[in-house]
Amino acid sequence: MEEESEEPYETAQAILDPDTGTFTDEVSERLEYVGSALLVMDRVTLDPPWRGHGLAAVLACEAIPRLMAGCRAVACSPGITDKAEWDRVNARIAQGWERLGFRPYRDNIYLLSPASQDLEEQRGALRGHLADLGASWRTDAS
Repeated sequence: MEEESEEPYETAQAILDPDTGTFTDEVSERLEYVGSALLVMDRVTLDPPWRGHGLAAVLACEAIPRLMAGCRAVACSPGITDKAEWDRVNARIAQGWERLGFRPYRDNIYLLSPASQDLEEQRGALRGHLADLGASWRTDAS
């Protein structure tokens, strides 16, 4: 069984007021009021051969709209657990999340407002990217 991640707890601590359990005033100022829940994207895990092709962003872009009903915010803390190439890889991961509309908040926590159109705008482009990857894979497999 995999280790449980403490990142969702740390993310919630940075975003939610510990006394009330609601969003902090600072976070509330950044988000439109469209709900009250918080969705924390803990991790997107791909087997090594699938990494580096932008699939995590494609998959997250498809999953988020299905999971965000009633959410005022979607949060993530982009990064890798392998420390070997931490800075380089984290920068690329953060760029991928920013393409989806996540914006830096603090302490490597990124927020996405479900009211933002960024996610939906990127969805078509990412679906095209996925189709191109699939076509490339079929060509290579032939």
